[in-house]
Amino acid sequence: MTLRHFIDTQDYSKQELLDIIELTRKIKAADKQGCTPKLLQDASLAMIFEEPSTRTRVSFEVAMTELGGHALYLKPGEIHLGVRESMYDTAKVLSRMCDAIFARTLKHETITELAKYADVPVINGLTDYNHPTQVVCDVLTMMEHMPPGKQLEDLRVTFIGDATNVLSSLMFICTRLGMHFTHAAPRKYQPPEEWLQIAQANCAESGGSLTITEDPVEAVREADFIYTDLWWWVGQEDQIPERRAAFMPKYQVNLDLFNKAPAHCQFMHCLPASRGVEATDEVMDHPRSIIFDQSENRLHTEKGLLVYLLYPRLKRPSEELQAYHRGQIEAFLQRMI
Repeated sequence: MTLRHFIDTQDYSKQELLDIIELTRKIKAADKQGCTPKLLQDASLAMIFEEPSTRTRVSFEVAMTELGGHALYLKPGEIHLGVRESMYDTAKVLSRMCDAIFARTLKHETITELAKYADVPVINGLTDYNHPTQVVCDVLTMMEHMPPGKQLEDLRVTFIGDATNVLSSLMFICTRLGMHFTHAAPRKYQPPEEWLQIAQANCAESGGSLTITEDPVEAVREADFIYTDLWWWVGQEDQIPERRAAFMPKYQVNLDLFNKAPAHCQFMHCLPASRGVEATDEVMDHPRSIIFDQSENRLHTEKGLLVYLLYPRLKRPSEELQAYHRGQIEAFLQRMI
């Protein structure tokens, strides 16, 4: 079977992304009735973290366990990723011992190099460029909270804030699926031209639309979902005063801004959040905030992705073959007793 990684949603067609989401919905339905099938029985997932995480680690580890497999948490400093051991050697060793590799890396080049040498699927759990598993979860959540009478291609999604790795991924998947995406931010913090070109090409193919603006009020006027994220990321701590000044208060998602959106509009945030900074408690805890539905869906999305990538690759020996090898081993052990 052809080896496929999950590094960027751009590597997948609209139909393939919808297939992953539909598979996720079916697995979630089974989970809600306590019937999660052990589709990845005895499979192993190596989880490489260059920085800590709550949702990403817990969702992947629980997903593998509930699917019948096992996840190994490899925290910073525990393996020699490209330092005392080459990326090539690390990828080859993990490929021999595990059925898939997950990585959350500071630099996007790290995961692309890992995927280049790996012989098993590599899953991108976040880099400085994108966060594809998060946005598959986000689209699933939007579909579950679809305004009455609307289809996926009708949805209007507004992202307010910095051009983060979540912004790039959300912009790419929404435009690829034919949705209408708006980003509101000060000009300095808007997406680079290469990101815009990708999204515009998606729109030309899917029928979606892309709007970039400095006006958050206009951006939310027809929004079905308002999404925000942290205003600074790892390594940008020295920019915090400058960024606060650029975004506050105009781009904070507070009740005043939220109330300028349609009455059915719902609020999203990938978490973790700086409450009272990019969004206020009144919005995050609002009846139309779906941040915890969104967070839970990370678990179901990881299950869907893992099954989509791994299930077709796993060996399923017949009962006769299993009995043969068990007999061979037990016969040998009997001679040792």
